[in-house]
Amino acid sequence: MTTISAPSGASPSPAPSGGAAADSADLASFGYEQQLHRKLGSFASFAAGFSFVSILTTVFQLFAFGFAFGGPAFFWTWPLVFAGQLLVALCFAELAARYPIAGCVYQWSRRLSTGVTGWFAGWLMLLGQIVSVAAAAIALQVALPQIWSGFQLVGTDTALSSKDGATNAVLLGTALIAVTTLITAVGVKVMSLVNSVGVACELVGVALLVVLLFAHSERGPSVVTETGGVQGGGSYVGAFLVSALMAAYVMYGFDSAGELAEETRDPRRTAPRAIVRALVASGVAGLLLLLAALMAAPSVTDGELAHGGLPYVLTSQLGTGLGKALLVDVAVAMFVCTLAIQTAATRLVFSMSRDGVLPGSARLAKVSPRTGTPVLPALVVGVLAAALLLVNVGRAELFTALTSVAIVLVYLAYLLVTVPLLVARLRGRLPAGDGFSLGRFGPAVNAAAVVYGVLMAVNIGWPRAEVYDPEGGHWYLEWFAALFLAGVLAVGAAAYGLLRRERGRATSAPVPHAGSAPVAAEATP
Repeated sequence: MTTISAPSGASPSPAPSGGAAADSADLASFGYEQQLHRKLGSFASFAAGFSFVSILTTVFQLFAFGFAFGGPAFFWTWPLVFAGQLLVALCFAELAARYPIAGCVYQWSRRLSTGVTGWFAGWLMLLGQIVSVAAAAIALQVALPQIWSGFQLVGTDTALSSKDGATNAVLLGTALIAVTTLITAVGVKVMSLVNSVGVACELVGVALLVVLLFAHSERGPSVVTETGGVQGGGSYVGAFLVSALMAAYVMYGFDSAGELAEETRDPRRTAPRAIVRALVASGVAGLLLLLAALMAAPSVTDGELAHGGLPYVLTSQLGTGLGKALLVDVAVAMFVCTLAIQTAATRLVFSMSRDGVLPGSARLAKVSPRTGTPVLPALVVGVLAAALLLVNVGRAELFTALTSVAIVLVYLAYLLVTVPLLVARLRGRLPAGDGFSLGRFGPAVNAAAVVYGVLMAVNIGWPRAEVYDPEGGHWYLEWFAALFLAGVLAVGAAAYGLLRRERGRATSAPVPHAGSAPVAAEATP
């Protein structure tokens, strides 16, 4: 690939808005040639973030988890997590207006701090996204067998926690990843069309579902003040913190609009708005969906809600026909969610490879001139995600632990952006931006985002046998988060050191630091 020399400094002056030529010139000021095709407008940019969060996918998949640990009052974890993530989203929106570059978390971190910090931000985010692709794909098991028994290809037990359900989920998930890999490789125009249609269906489906569930209410909104006795004779705080993992697992990935910045028209203005709108829309819709489900559930005390979750509420209250029709919409949401996550991961691989900081960068950085898509990164992400699904065969608890830890990686990657941003802000080194800015509220919002990120990362990764080892007897599962994170950091450190040495021998130049022009491992002058 070809890089263009750029002036030193953290953020080049914004190019005036004036169409594709101005957007390409803006990107060139960061040292990159326009290779990806700019096809995305404001709705497509919003759809990328909204479909990544995908409340129909994740709330349907994890409602039973949150309710089982926290009872009806787990509802309050949703607005708390939403408020924390909104702080992060506001910081990201500010950065999207300053650095409209693909692979945003990696790019933002390295330009605000150092090359090594940015590399680890990208490394953690990439692993988290690959695992998230597998987790989103495997969610099909929650919906498809409920729609038609023919989708249960293995055995009869559809529960993800059972051996039959876990094995069948692998088959359905692998098929889904094969389709999303093909779409991602074909081009951003096709991906955007599929994603936008899917998001439109999801928005309509959420609105219809909320209205229907409220119309079938069995109790009033005061149900959200009940704990259901889940705390036993002790404090409810511990149960509440565990149930908060459900909301934490759902509300991330809103930064996808930043990942697709190089394919978005006028990204300095479009991407920041899309980031905030995606999270706000997801937060409000999810809040209403949780409240409607708790009010409409046939019972909140018989244990069925903790086992069957939202699919149980739908089929019980709306009847088999209408309930299954809505589950079809849920399945569509799961499809576009998997597509959105894989697309974001593909752009992150491309962005890091373009800087020569991943193994095989020379090949991974290539873009198809016909489709304007990094095809090999799409294939790599798809293959790795599908391979991860094999862990779920007969060991669903291990896959659950793996997906839980993936969220820890994402939250840590976010911290490697918000912390350097706060440091740069306090030192007066945050460059002026064009468009979205927090102004005088920036330091307070940024500091609160950092505190929230630290607390939530600790809460998710805290060793809890009931979360990571529900069957008991496996100490390594209880400590899986700490062990896995240590392994990820060790492998990352080794890989970074190896890449740095190889690059030093090949080019006699250091890994790029903040503000320097990006240099590919095998760039053509």
